[in-house]
Amino acid sequence: MIQANIDSTICVTGYTRRVRPTQAVTNRIKLERMRAYGLAGSPSLYELDHLIPLELGGAPDDVRNLWPEPWPAANVKDRLENRLHALVCTHRLSLLEAQQQVSR
Repeated sequence: MIQANIDSTICVTGYTRRVRPTQAVTNRIKLERMRAYGLAGSPSLYELDHLIPLELGGAPDDVRNLWPEPWPAANVKDRLENRLHALVCTHRLSLLEAQQQVSR
């Protein structure tokens, strides 16, 4: 994802719905990532989260961009992602800066 095409990609309503993998795909990836991170317990204790979120141009199903994030911490990161998305789509923050902020 590049800055030049944000107005026709990530800033279009419904973009993440179009690129998000199906639940069948994400459930398989979540279980694999839980094993890779050595996490036990129910998968419902975790959200399969994108390090770089879809709304900031993150890779939808690349395991290098996916990790099991425990609840309720996932809610905190989700709010940050939404705020950064709004700033990027109103051209008050570059896409690269937003991606760097959320990945720290």
